[in-house]
Amino acid sequence: MKKLIQNAIYVALFTIPTTAFAAAAGGGVKKQTFWELFKEGGWCMYPILGFSIATVWLIIDIWIRTNPKKMTPEDDVSVAQQAFLAGDYVGAYQAMKAATSPFADVVRSALSSIGYGKSACEEAMLAEVDKVSSKLQTRINYLSVIGVCTPMVGLLGTVSGMKGAFGELGTAGIGNPAGLAGHIGEVLVATAAGLFIAIPAFMGFYFLRNKLQGAIHGLEEEAERLFRNAPYDLLKDADVGQEETFAAIPNWLETPQGA
Repeated sequence: MKKLIQNAIYVALFTIPTTAFAAAAGGGVKKQTFWELFKEGGWCMYPILGFSIATVWLIIDIWIRTNPKKMTPEDDVSVAQQAFLAGDYVGAYQAMKAATSPFADVVRSALSSIGYGKSACEEAMLAEVDKVSSKLQTRINYLSVIGVCTPMVGLLGTVSGMKGAFGELGTAGIGNPAGLAGHIGEVLVATAAGLFIAIPAFMGFYFLRNKLQGAIHGLEEEAERLFRNAPYDLLKDADVGQEETFAAIPNWLETPQGA
């Protein structure tokens, strides 16, 4: 996982900016090094580079997290099914508590409320599913934020470059075309780089959002299968979770000592 993220950073550092800069430079009319192109874009290239790294990292990270094998691991499903078939709900709860998958969290949450009836169990299950979905959706929303902010940063760099170009034109007139061309190049690179990062960020946002919905449906369906024919009547008031509780009887209802 760590190696994969490192590779993503390398891709963002070299592949994405270089392609964007080359496009902004006019298809390779003048060969320039990566660092020359980067400097030509001006100050705004630094936040855009940060956005490119975040985009690649988020896409890879969310892709892995929403993978069905990550959301609903076969080992966790098998352990839960065997425990349910044996009627060992306490063992199932402990096994799911030790696991780290979203499926395990959903089953554990449902088991903690199974003693309060079917409605309470289903409500706890759906609440945990919503929690898992919300957590992953928040990560996906960052891609939308990047897709909106990156072109704005590029536009800000464009305005800065145009200001410099008009300043150069007002100072030296047309007698210094090299200086004027440098400012115009900054405008083109900043604009192109901002758009180039925004496009994959938005594409990743919509694609991963749909992928998350499919993964959540699969997770919910697999969890509901376990509790479909659960003997709620026999499990009434059962403390499957065996967790410490903090809701005691109101102190004004307790019988005074010595009464």
